[in-house]
Amino acid sequence: MKLNFYPRNILIINFGQIGDVVLGLPALKAVREKFPSAKITAMVGKSGAEIVEISGFADEKITVDRVKLRDGEKINSIREVLQIAKDVRRRRFDFVIDLHSLYETNFLGFLSGAKHRLYANRENRSLDFLANFSPQPPREDKKLHLTDHYLNVLKPLGIRNAPRFVEIQPRTEDLEKIENLLPARESKKLVGLFPGAGNPSRRWSLEKFAETSGNLSQDKNTRAIVFLGPEEKDLRAKIEKEFPSETVIVDKLSLLEFIAALSKLSVLISNDTSAIHLGAMVGTPIVLVMDKRAPTTYLPLAEKVRLVNNDTIDRIKTDEVLRATGEMLENKNW
Repeated sequence: MKLNFYPRNILIINFGQIGDVVLGLPALKAVREKFPSAKITAMVGKSGAEIVEISGFADEKITVDRVKLRDGEKINSIREVLQIAKDVRRRRFDFVIDLHSLYETNFLGFLSGAKHRLYANRENRSLDFLANFSPQPPREDKKLHLTDHYLNVLKPLGIRNAPRFVEIQPRTEDLEKIENLLPARESKKLVGLFPGAGNPSRRWSLEKFAETSGNLSQDKNTRAIVFLGPEEKDLRAKIEKEFPSETVIVDKLSLLEFIAALSKLSVLISNDTSAIHLGAMVGTPIVLVMDKRAPTTYLPLAEKVRLVNNDTIDRIKTDEVLRATGEMLENKNW
């Protein structure tokens, strides 16, 4: 498809969480490759801003703290939104692509003054009358994987068959920071464990993670490392008590340090949470412990992901996870 315009200053909006931003990287890269001479600015939520930065697919970023806007005092939130709108208009974008497409982001794109506006077509979520790109993207199909949904938004641009997964390298400075935290100089293979998850229904029991760590510790060729994010900080005392003494516990990492640490692992065993997206993004083999009832439209599309599931997450056995981990460790292609 031949476009009759050549945008020079593009705004791409994705207000999703960390996993959403990672799954949106193929779309961001596709726009970068479609318009190599254009200046691209990504507007993202605070949690995903650094991911966009290290991807290299955007020239600039605008970071919006959606939680603060949602939970703060109404008058302050309104004042902040007006300030964001003023900043966006000042930048004189000529093309806005709204991948996430919420009422507020559609209005923001309209207020930007951009001549061309391409919005994800989401039933009951987007204000299609504020978009003006022709043809419109296909209506959102909730059965599609999220990455495919994002790429569908770009179809009116003539973008077809774009890669559905991209791998990102951590920053050198972050890799250097974690060298003293991980036993990287050992000859053992490092197996990460991430026991957290935002929703309790997505958490494999801590006791089974402990049992898994115990089995790994019996293998002289592996070293188990438990990672704790801010939401799991209260688990440290229990882990120190119930996990083998050889288990390394790493917490208080920044997001970029965590990404760098994940890249050093031979395998990551994790619940269905943002850690799997960050690990897959840097090429780490993933063993994902997951309830069969959970949707698969948000999972990483990387080749090196092994799903271990059952009717309910509590029915998944330690032996199943260990077997999958062993197969990942023995795979010579990785």
